[in-house]
Amino acid sequence: MAAIRLRLVAAIVVFLGAGVVIGGARAQLRMGFYEESCPAAERIVGEYVRQHVRRVPTVAAALLRLHYHDCFVRGGPTWRVATGRRDGTVSRMEEALAEIPSPAMSFQELAALFATKGLTVRDLVWLSGAHTIGIAHCSSFADRLYAGATDPNANTTTDPPPLDAAFAANLRDRKCRTAGDGVVEMDPGSHLTFDLSYYRGVLKHRCLLRSDAALVTDAAARADIAGVVDSPPEVFFQVFGRSMARLGMVQVKTGSEGEIRRNCAVVNS
Repeated sequence: MAAIRLRLVAAIVVFLGAGVVIGGARAQLRMGFYEESCPAAERIVGEYVRQHVRRVPTVAAALLRLHYHDCFVRGGPTWRVATGRRDGTVSRMEEALAEIPSPAMSFQELAALFATKGLTVRDLVWLSGAHTIGIAHCSSFADRLYAGATDPNANTTTDPPPLDAAFAANLRDRKCRTAGDGVVEMDPGSHLTFDLSYYRGVLKHRCLLRSDAALVTDAAARADIAGVVDSPPEVFFQVFGRSMARLGMVQVKTGSEGEIRRNCAVVNS
């Protein structure tokens, strides 16, 4: 039971919505996978996660990050969880560094990386919305924070726009007096709420990371953002859920393809 609980806690952010499990190993994932071995599994995990998110709201961002990294390397809204996935039997730091999107990537680089995982430009746009919660280190966007208002060598078609000048000045004065390890809310004023304010910041050039700012360099992505900002929050929750479900299908392992780790952080010996 303890091992099952650990696996499900890690999986609680894995799959959003039903009806997206298709083909191969994916077909082995299903709702109620543990209904015989641990009938209350989903309820236990749901209560556990809600309890800890209420106590420490930043746990929500950490769980999203865990899922994103796990799926890309190996494998506000609520959702049902299809269970039955396994951990990989290989875990390498260098693999993570090579596979995980960098905050310095251009839109073209991000779209190409997502495509290698079977994800679309729209998945990129909606999954970026997870930055509505959480924090960023000043060092991760220092090049934007301390750059001039304009770059004479910038390509206005492909390079992201610079930070809004007043916003950047405020950050330098209050949060990032040096390019060290200070931290800034990814979505200032709303970083504990899963809402649309992240996308409003993107359109106003007030997003921290270069990879977020790059979203507006693509006409289709910019149109999607503008459209969702003018829609009820539930629309964002729905499209975010669908893209998270697709992300959860990336290189998933089931059955003998993986293992149930005794310690989630370490491959079984």
